Amino acid sequence: MLKIERIQTGVIQENCYLIYNETNLLIIDPGAEAEKIAALIEKTGKKPIAILLTHTHYDHIGAVEELRHQYNIPVYVSPLEQEWLSNPVLNLSGLGRHNDIADIIVQPAEEEFELTDYDLGGMKFSVVPTPGHSIGSVSFVFDDFVVTGDALFKGSIGRTDLHTGDMQQLLHSINTYLFTLPDEFPAYPGHGDATTIEHEKKTNPFFN
Repeated sequence: MLKIERIQTGVIQENCYLIYNETNLLIIDPGAEAEKIAALIEKTGKKPIAILLTHTHYDHIGAVEELRHQYNIPVYVSPLEQEWLSNPVLNLSGLGRHNDIADIIVQPAEEEFELTDYDLGGMKFSVVPTPGHSIGSVSFVFDDFVVTGDALFKGSIGRTDLHTGDMQQLLHSINTYLFTLPDEFPAYPGHGDATTIEHEKKTNPFFN
């Protein structure tokens, strides 16, 4: 049974997740505050083996470089957003949204996701495409929960007014790849509290 822990990071409280089994640990979307994330990693006593990115907006990648070098681990990203990592305009850090956010330049990811099943350190998950918030957005479907990035939130969906955003594409992504998961599945979003697939199918205003 995998365990999942949330760390809220940065000025807009992005959700970084640590997912781990008896031995190994995955870091999902380390947005900021690398020391805070590392402290919780050390507390788990597990070995970090990879950084997984749901997408590459600045609030999800700000701590990537520090953690990748601290633990000497690879970064995984959609090939559609590989170049965004090193481009502050595309990853939105260079648009002056927050005065305390410097331009974020992340070196290329070592691995580019395929839309398939993975087994990293005994942790099995599927990468599914959930574009609409951004063109390369993906979600990670584990055995009994899903990490949705900024595609699906509790009571809402990701914004679609940014570069490559598309409302109809996002609604299609959610209906096709998330709402077909078991109702009882917890869904862990990129911001805000966790929810379940059933709760969003029944109450999310974008689908009702």
